[in-house]
Amino acid sequence: MRPSGRATDALRSLSIEPHVNRHAEGSCLIRLGHTHVLCTASLEERVPPFLKNTGKGWVTAEYGMLPRATNTRMRRERDGASGRTQEIQRLIGRSLRAGCDLVALGERQISVDCDVIQADGGTRCAAITGGWVALRIAVNKLLKAGAIQRDPLATPVSAISVGMYAGQPVLDLDYPEDSEAGVDANVVMTGERLIEVQMSAEGATFSREQMVTLLDLATLGNGLLAQAQRAAVA
Repeated sequence: MRPSGRATDALRSLSIEPHVNRHAEGSCLIRLGHTHVLCTASLEERVPPFLKNTGKGWVTAEYGMLPRATNTRMRRERDGASGRTQEIQRLIGRSLRAGCDLVALGERQISVDCDVIQADGGTRCAAITGGWVALRIAVNKLLKAGAIQRDPLATPVSAISVGMYAGQPVLDLDYPEDSEAGVDANVVMTGERLIEVQMSAEGATFSREQMVTLLDLATLGNGLLAQAQRAAVA
């Protein structure tokens, strides 16, 4: 029995509320159980120096947690992002870029900011999933304005956690499960194709068969997330 009482293949309660920031070109608030992340996409008509005159655009990301997003207050990262924060925001950035045709985007940059309001496990996965929705809304505005001719976003990019908890493969770990899981994984996908798999033994080794089972479970979960993403931007 999972602490939440969910079935092994059930997501937490999910909602994606678009257009929550009046200033950003794209925005949403994603709630996955008690994990809540605010995502905004900001458009700039420039690219980093290494992309000038290449005809390619760029998508980058930043990630952060509010001081009271967790059980105890954390200090703000005033002296630069921690190693964990840098690792997560690089993951978000390369995941979103993997699902984007940078040539179709043209020489412009979209920065996706993901700010964790409340954390209960799976914050990086929620940030990627909500970040794509914010990015999609910003790109829709470019298409509507005629600034780009081809849609650079073919299919949604989403991410979900899976793991072995109490000897069972489970989908979408919350914090009580994540802290005790024998195997923990974050799986990023676009459509049926994998972008990134972060899978490791936390308390027990795992077999090839268990790995395949977890990937199948992640494919199911990402399919459900993609449906919610499409509904949010419909």
